[in-house]
Amino acid sequence: MQSAPIHLPLVRRLFATPTRLQESQFLRREIADRMAEKLALIKIDAKHIVDAGCGDGADLSRLNVRFPFAKSIMGIDASQQALMQSEFFEVQQKSSLNALFQRLFHLNSANSAAVSLLCGDFAVLPLAPNSIDVLWSNLALHWHPQPDQVLGEWFRVLARNGIVMFSSFGPDTFIELKQAFALVDTYPHTLPFVDMHDFGDMLVAAGFATPVMDVERITLRYQDPRQLLKDVRALGGNPLANRRQTLLGKAAFTRLLSNLEQKRESDGRIPLTIEVVFGHAFKPVPTKLASGESIIRFDLPKK
Repeated sequence: MQSAPIHLPLVRRLFATPTRLQESQFLRREIADRMAEKLALIKIDAKHIVDAGCGDGADLSRLNVRFPFAKSIMGIDASQQALMQSEFFEVQQKSSLNALFQRLFHLNSANSAAVSLLCGDFAVLPLAPNSIDVLWSNLALHWHPQPDQVLGEWFRVLARNGIVMFSSFGPDTFIELKQAFALVDTYPHTLPFVDMHDFGDMLVAAGFATPVMDVERITLRYQDPRQLLKDVRALGGNPLANRRQTLLGKAAFTRLLSNLEQKRESDGRIPLTIEVVFGHAFKPVPTKLASGESIIRFDLPKK
């Protein structure tokens, strides 16, 4: 299943300049906070954790605090430039190259995990099957053209009873901007984000058990339509292969601004909808062998 004709090399180029993303950090942190609240309600003993599409690694310390007895926490991202902004990067550069997981950054807890960074593709993880207890991913999955394959790869590396927890933009994200652009030209200017129910189907198809999906909406409000456009660009940009290949002309840009102006509401501001899809699911314990034979477990009573 392909969600959109996303050009992955362009995605990497768009994220190769972390400074252009800074103005969107407030939204990323807000969504990460909401993810953390959901994760706090789940009881799981995690020893090995991965943040897939970690960017500058802002969530790694959060995961360290949430799982104080973890042995390893890895942040993986395709942008080396983003990883270089992480507080863990300099420490890792000075560390021994003989071990991938080692103590790189010390928090207050004496049991803090070894935190490491890896530049790579979160859709092809350099990890053994059944090796990760928690896979966390905040606002990364919608940048891949085949999210079903990504979820299959995450299922592979998760240990039995391990959990995947992710957030992604939903199809109503930037709806006001899409409507404004539709009156200017016929090119796609934003991603056609995946629906919550489709993500649920993908999780089941990948092998996950009882996926839990949720949608929340955040409305940003703008006085200046140019600032709205600037913030949307700061969230990543347009990596579609069928995007407009030239800049908008002056007349077209003026029409776009006029279309946005017409969306001002009673408070005098222009709304911008952010639909956030949250999902989590567990990797179940298998009930059959590869040969098709059923597995019957006999658990001794606890003394």
